[in-house]
Amino acid sequence: GLNRMIPFNKPHGFKIEEIKDDYIKTSLPYKRRNFNHIRGLHACALATLSEFTTGFLMVSRLDPKKYRIILKTLEMDYHYQGKMKAYGTFNLTDDWLNDQIYKPLEANEAVVVICEIKIHDEEGNHLTTGKVHWQVKSWSKVRTKA
Repeated sequence: GLNRMIPFNKPHGFKIEEIKDDYIKTSLPYKRRNFNHIRGLHACALATLSEFTTGFLMVSRLDPKKYRIILKTLEMDYHYQGKMKAYGTFNLTDDWLNDQIYKPLEANEAVVVICEIKIHDEEGNHLTTGKVHWQVKSWSKVRTKA
């Protein structure tokens, strides 16, 4: 189903390893399509995993009929060369949603939230830290329609 919803991501082979109401763990396989020129995990594949992981949990927690989320900025820090399968984990609590999205949207047309995600390899090496900036807006405030 993931590949049908987001066909752009199909070649990467992302998998949802674990999902709960407030938690998601995804993986990026160590395979040729995800390699850079020195057979490490490509920077763009790791960045896309960061976007996918945080976005998937945001969309699953926010009512898609009420709220539009769209990527605004993606910041990545690369710490260690990925030479094996990698995992991204992200948490999103009810308190965070209330403090960062629901309450601010009562007084603002849109909010931008920063979702920090860390990606580690199978041995626990810290590969990346991503800061994914999502703009959240009520569909009633969106000027350009889908």
